[in-house]
Amino acid sequence: MRSNVSGWLIVAVCFLALSVVYSARSLLGLTMPLWEQELGWSRSFVSSGGAVALVVMAVAAPIAGNLIDRLGPRRPILWGLVTVAVSMGLTATARAEWEFILYFGILGGIGFGVVAIHAVSTIVALEFPVRAGLPTGVATAGSTAGQLLIIPLLAIVLTAIGWRVSYAVLGVASIFLIALLLYLVRPDAESLAARAKVTRDVPQQPPEPFPERLGALAKSRVFHALFWSFVICGFTTTGIIELHLLPYAAACGFPPLTGATAYGVLAAFNMIGMVMAGYLADRVHRPILLASIYFFRGLAFILLFYIVGNTPMLFIFAVMFGVFDYSTVPITASLVASHIGLRVMGLSMGILMAGHSLGAAVAAFLGGYLFDLFASYDWVWILAIVTAVSAAFICLTIPERRGTVAQEAAVFA
Repeated sequence: MRSNVSGWLIVAVCFLALSVVYSARSLLGLTMPLWEQELGWSRSFVSSGGAVALVVMAVAAPIAGNLIDRLGPRRPILWGLVTVAVSMGLTATARAEWEFILYFGILGGIGFGVVAIHAVSTIVALEFPVRAGLPTGVATAGSTAGQLLIIPLLAIVLTAIGWRVSYAVLGVASIFLIALLLYLVRPDAESLAARAKVTRDVPQQPPEPFPERLGALAKSRVFHALFWSFVICGFTTTGIIELHLLPYAAACGFPPLTGATAYGVLAAFNMIGMVMAGYLADRVHRPILLASIYFFRGLAFILLFYIVGNTPMLFIFAVMFGVFDYSTVPITASLVASHIGLRVMGLSMGILMAGHSLGAAVAAFLGGYLFDLFASYDWVWILAIVTAVSAAFICLTIPERRGTVAQEAAVFA
């Protein structure tokens, strides 16, 4: 483990990377109404394209996680950022439906699946093997905190210049991050050596074959609880809010800038929620904390039934949902480290993110389908409430267990 200063520099790079990549994902919701008008693409089609990206992410995440366990984080993250940069640049030129599916859905999905929370959580856990909750919360807060400024700015660019420039800007930002990553993140050999140092008090064994590691995870009740709750997490956050909140706000009569500003407020409180959750993950009963977040997230959806023509209610929802949005991430990562182990954290978090993406893909498609069917999002909000509360009960089945660094590195059951 390097010095705290070096470790926190890595946290900063991870924060910036997630800021850009998750803003690229969120921009789809902002451009959806424009594509309906300019290109004639239906909301169901654009939602399906977003679902394709999420399915590709679900495939890419475990592969990337396994590569991080085997090779270290540097090369996989670099490849991911290159793919995101290419995807954004090509999406800026898209005119046909197949181009959107290929450029954003497939290429973008690959990059989004690599440069994601699971990779950042693994990097931070290796830098901070003791009390990783707070640095994980800060690093992963980039998944929404950057959107506090980026999404409203992109909304202004969208209105003044056009959506193509917005995607091109994100491509350039991804290239800038590649340079930062090359400079600050340790080479892969050093990363693997750091992991060996963390586990120095544990009898070393040859790495388990991939099928054996998958089999061990499949037999773990804790992993199942984390997996299915994270599927619901993706359904109620990425799939519904990230893709459909802005179109819903537009359908309720709010102009693009108002919707984007509310989304920025949501992102700001998301950042606060993630940092607070990371801080608390080091200090309180984590399964109860995680269950509480899912429960109150479910209650927040009730507010969406009352935002039509009510700007204050839109922002009240943004505040409440923001606090309970991605605050599940640092707690879930902490539970993986203590109950599953650092040696396979990349693969474990990758599979969890695959479940998250699949849940999000279902919600992304259902949101567009149900809106086209009923001209209303009401049934989407009802499904979100029911599933979020169900996730709370699932999390209560997880036992609390904290151990030493060596124990955390060795647990694999």
